[in-house]
Amino acid sequence: MNWHKSSYSGGNGGDCVEVAEGPTTHVRDTQNRNLGHLSTEASEWTALLAAVRVK
Repeated sequence: MNWHKSSYSGGNGGDCVEVAEGPTTHVRDTQNRNLGHLSTEASEWTALLAAVRVK
């Protein structure tokens, strides 16, 4: 997987979320990489981001 820091992560130093995007989107906490990641269909990830932007 090709991970990158999410643009939604703040500039708080170590408090970051990494995302690997494709047909399935994977999300993980940079401080707890060894705990695995969450996976969802790309369309669901897009829907989540749209819902968060509205708030």
